Amino acid sequence: MSDAPVLVERSDGVVTITINRPKVKNAINGEAWELLGAAFAEVGADDTVRAVVITGAGDAFSAGADLSGDRAAVHPLDSMRAVNRVATALYELPKPTVAKVPGVAVGAGWNLALCCDLVVSSSAARFSQIFAKRGLSLDFGGSWLLPRLVGLQQAKRLALLADFVDAEEARALGLVTWVVDPDKLDAFTDDVVARLVAGPPVALAQSKELLNASIDSTFAQALESEARTQAINFAGADALAARKAFMEKRDPEFTGRWGQ
Repeated sequence: MSDAPVLVERSDGVVTITINRPKVKNAINGEAWELLGAAFAEVGADDTVRAVVITGAGDAFSAGADLSGDRAAVHPLDSMRAVNRVATALYELPKPTVAKVPGVAVGAGWNLALCCDLVVSSSAARFSQIFAKRGLSLDFGGSWLLPRLVGLQQAKRLALLADFVDAEEARALGLVTWVVDPDKLDAFTDDVVARLVAGPPVALAQSKELLNASIDSTFAQALESEARTQAINFAGADALAARKAFMEKRDPEFTGRWGQ
């Protein structure tokens, strides 16, 4: 395996991005943040990519930001804003994203997973908003994501006490989509991703954007946004392909192409 701190693999429309620092539980250092940001930017602009998997090498997802070593010469605020750009790029990525979590995910590492659309967790995984135990406050979007996913009171519990929760509790809270046995993690994730790849890419991207935007939208604004995006779908090839497949009693083949 390459010694690069982030690995990017492509196969049949799927990009797998692996944080590759297993000796430190995939703690993310400055170079890794830069590589993650570059990978998200590249993937977002590539129309051949239909789904993205984010995972960690070895038995961990990510221990969060790597706080070891000398402090960088750059101002801490500038450093955090660079990390923020990575979070924004991931959250707004116009592709379905799946976090595959083999083990521990803490701090910014857990919030990295929460920025993804779906989370497949090994039953062996453990999670923590570890920041308070490090003398820090939430980052990588945790203060925005957690209240929306679990409600304000549970978000405060996770943030202020920095407790570890197991995979089943994380699922019960709505922070994990599925929990599977460790030996089934790869196969289960592959199946989920295959279903995403087979979906209509433009429609999926628009549904993702609509759902993300709904948090800050009125009902009327959401309806208007739905009308605009649905008009785009009706003018594309995938809606026609779906209608033809329905009439012919077969599964459609979606391309994301424009026009009839």
